[in-house]
Formats: sequence, C-alpha cells, structure tokens
Amino acid sequence: MPPFTRKNRHILPGFGLSMGYTVFYLSAIVIVPLATIVIGSFNMDQQAFIATVTSPRVLASYRLSISTAIVAALFNAIFGFLSAWTLVRYRFPGRRVLDAMVDLPFALPTAVAGICFATLYSPVGWIGQLLAKADIQLINAPSGIVIALIFIGFPFVVRTIQPVLAELEPEIEESAQSLGATRWQTFRRILLPHLFPALLTGVTLSFARGIGEYGSVIFIAGNLPFKTEIAPLMIMTKLDQFDYDGASAVALVLLLISFSMLLVLNGVQRWQQKSYR
Repeated sequence: MPPFTRKNRHILPGFGLSMGYTVFYLSAIVIVPLATIVIGSFNMDQQAFIATVTSPRVLASYRLSISTAIVAALFNAIFGFLSAWTLVRYRFPGRRVLDAMVDLPFALPTAVAGICFATLYSPVGWIGQLLAKADIQLINAPSGIVIALIFIGFPFVVRTIQPVLAELEPEIEESAQSLGATRWQTFRRILLPHLFPALLTGVTLSFARGIGEYGSVIFIAGNLPFKTEIAPLMIMTKLDQFDYDGASAVALVLLLISFSMLLVLNGVQRWQQKSYR
C-alpha cells in the first residue's frame, strides 16, 4: 500500500480549478452586489445616514416588516412542521402531488401570488366577501401581509425538516414507547432534539425571506405610510426619487438584520452540536 502523500490527499482531481470557479462565482453573484450596498451607504456622511435610517417613516416600515415576518415565521414553524410530518410519516393518495405543491411558492412569481391574494381577499373576492360580513379586512392591513409572508416562507420550513425527519427510524419511537414513555415524552425527549436544529433553520430562513419580500406584499398591503408600508417598498420609493444613497442605507439595515439572524442561527447550531457530543 503506497504511503499517504500530499499528492493523493484529494481523491477527485481539479480542486484548484473548482475552488477558483467557486470563489469567482460567489464574488460575482453575491459579494460584489452586496458590496455596492455598503459602498453606496458610505457616500453619505454619518449624520445623513442616521437621519435616513431613523426617520419616522422608515422606522415604521422596519417595525411592520419585522413584526409581520416574525408572525409568519411562527405560523410556518407550526404548520410547516405538521405538513412535513404528514408527508414523511403517512402514505395516502395524492401525497406526491401535495409534496410537489410545497415548492410552488419557489416556482411561482411573487407578483402573481400577490395578485392572487389581492383578488381572493378583496371585498369582492370569494373569501373577502365572507370576511367583509364579519367586518374582517385583510386587504390594506398587516394581517394581509402576514398571509403573503406565510405563503412565501412555508417551503423553507417543510424542506428543512423533511430530510431530517425521514432519517429518523420509527423503531426509535417504538423503543421509547416499549420502555414506558408516553407520546409526549417521546416527542419532547427523542424527536424534538433531533428536529429542532432543522426547524430553527427553516424558521430563520422564512423570517429572513419575509423581511425582504416585496412582490407578493405590495398588491395586498395597500402601501399606506406608517400603516402598511414595508421596508422594501421604502427602498423602491427612494429609488424612484433618485435617492440612491438613501435606498442603499435602508437596504444596508435590512442586510445587517438578515445577516445577524444567520449568525445567530449558526451559533445556535454549533452550540447544539457541542451539547450532543
């Protein structure tokens, strides 16, 4: 058996070329576009930057985007988990069709989804007519924004939980029950510790996507200042006014919020991995 050398360390050749292509691709697609946001923000002095990102109208848009994204992510955490459990643990007619429909928000243009929601929940829509009788308004209201964000964030939770749940053998639950554990104890002590990192990942991705969502929200939100005006719309408004530096400043704040969520997620996952060892 030949001795281990640096030349045969990599079984597959072409690491240098693949690494160079990866760095170039990420730089061209991710790093450089995001860097332009930071550079655009630096064109403003510190006082102008603070005045832009802390103006009452911009702060109201931040609060609306963050609050609705949190509520939508919590809904997706519950119903996304139940959907993933049903698709993995049960066999029934039409399961593959339902499983394929989970990815529909990924494939469907967000503007199309927004138009569908606006048509469906408008006062003259199929569901909007029934809600109007009960004095419930979803159009031009934060609740309508939550519905749109639930739609676009739902696949993130399902698709992150499904593979982890599929790897858990049912025999583990049967063994716990044979040892006297109740269903709740089996779920809390055996299933949930394995599924929680995936659930947390899906919820975080759903939240991060909800903060920056634009296409499916503007048609149902009504875009009323201080009421239903989201932060991405503030960016578009400043771009329409040729205030590119102001748009970059608002976009930078959203970028920092999303990036902070990803850092927290990675920290929690590493902490859980250490606790399992």
